[in-house]
Amino acid sequence: MTKVSQQIHDLIDCDLVLDTKKLQNVMINFEHEIKKGLKKATHDESEVKCFVTYVTKLPEGSEIGKFLALDLGGTNFRVLLINLKGEEDYEFKSKIYAIPQGVMLGSGTELFDHIAYCLAEFVKEQKVNDEVLPLGFTFSFPCQQNGLTTGLLIKWTKGFNCSDVVNKNVVELLEDAISRRNDIKILVCAILNDTTGTLMSCAWKYNNCKIGVIIGTGTNACYMEKSCKAEFFETDDKVRDENVIINTEFGAFGEKGSLNEIRTIYDKDVDENSINAGNQLFEKMISGMYMGELVRLVIVRLAEKNLLFNGNVSKKLTTRYQFYTKYVSEIEAEDEDVFTVAREILSELDIHDATDEDCRIVRYCCEVISRRAAQLVSSALATLMLRIGDPDITIGVDGSVYRFHPKFHDLMTETIKEIVPSNYNFKFVLSEDGSGRGAALVAAVASKDIKDKKN
Repeated sequence: MTKVSQQIHDLIDCDLVLDTKKLQNVMINFEHEIKKGLKKATHDESEVKCFVTYVTKLPEGSEIGKFLALDLGGTNFRVLLINLKGEEDYEFKSKIYAIPQGVMLGSGTELFDHIAYCLAEFVKEQKVNDEVLPLGFTFSFPCQQNGLTTGLLIKWTKGFNCSDVVNKNVVELLEDAISRRNDIKILVCAILNDTTGTLMSCAWKYNNCKIGVIIGTGTNACYMEKSCKAEFFETDDKVRDENVIINTEFGAFGEKGSLNEIRTIYDKDVDENSINAGNQLFEKMISGMYMGELVRLVIVRLAEKNLLFNGNVSKKLTTRYQFYTKYVSEIEAEDEDVFTVAREILSELDIHDATDEDCRIVRYCCEVISRRAAQLVSSALATLMLRIGDPDITIGVDGSVYRFHPKFHDLMTETIKEIVPSNYNFKFVLSEDGSGRGAALVAAVASKDIKDKKN
């Protein structure tokens, strides 16, 4: 950590630096919420909903064949054709399609007709429109799953507000749109979210991968749970699978008070001035959407106390969300006592006469916020590791914060080593091709399962 004065330490550390005891309390509370989320009697009151995904099998690495993936989670969506060749060998083609603003705010029929049109164009371009291709559908909106191909939309987010979709099975809406075209042959085998896709993508190469986590604009994690502990997991199969992936939706952790001990004035400010006040409190302490804003609030407070910039703050610096999360990564990437990038960033914020000491304090603010974020997400992951109970485990990771922050991986590794027993061996693996390849692998495993049951 950057060296700063005791006065700065005294003002910042008491709020934002988490010791081992506080992290262990986070783990205890998180475990408590997981148990509530898995049980029918306590699910509604749980902060961590633990939705059953109905994905029960991980890929073996030997899957063969052509599979489609549809990845919808924002104003663009991606379609992929993946040719699995076994022994971890594969080829893929992909294309990104835009969703016009009018479609995002129109009817559900318009949205899924647009998606089906793009799917049809893609498979025709790839000359596979005469083949019956299994498809995995990554749908990164809050869903209640009642089966591998049943996902009821709970609410729209990310600027979407299509009518007649909430509480409907989005797989069925997609299938209906494909049927209306009558020119392509696609079998929708599974719906999943991006954390499940990340886990599956990494499990293809690492068969001990049992946790998937996204640390980007938002944050969430999924993990392999014993199916007997997931009371919402209902199946018609005579032989019940031993495990099932659980989508924790842990961004909501803390919404009913579990994080009150460590939430600060900065966290409360971010939450109260957000569009979803009271929701996603854990996410607001960790993810890329909020990390830069937390740093800005700390910096402004220090300046107001005349501990930065001679007490002067610019209009830009006092404007919400003008200190971007990418600034945090860029400032922390510089060598100690080098402040070239820090000065450039401060100049963009109309702070033109920053001293070396100013830059040093700004870097320390970035370090404290990003370290806390890494510690918090690591506490949740450590809890999942202990629940799984496998002392040799791989964690699949994706997301812009993990990918681009220069120290996040090391901070997470350091934290987990501090709070789990020493006999636990773990490693983080960056997901290749993200949830797209994962969706295709879910389709591959699901379609194989269907064939096996028919035989």
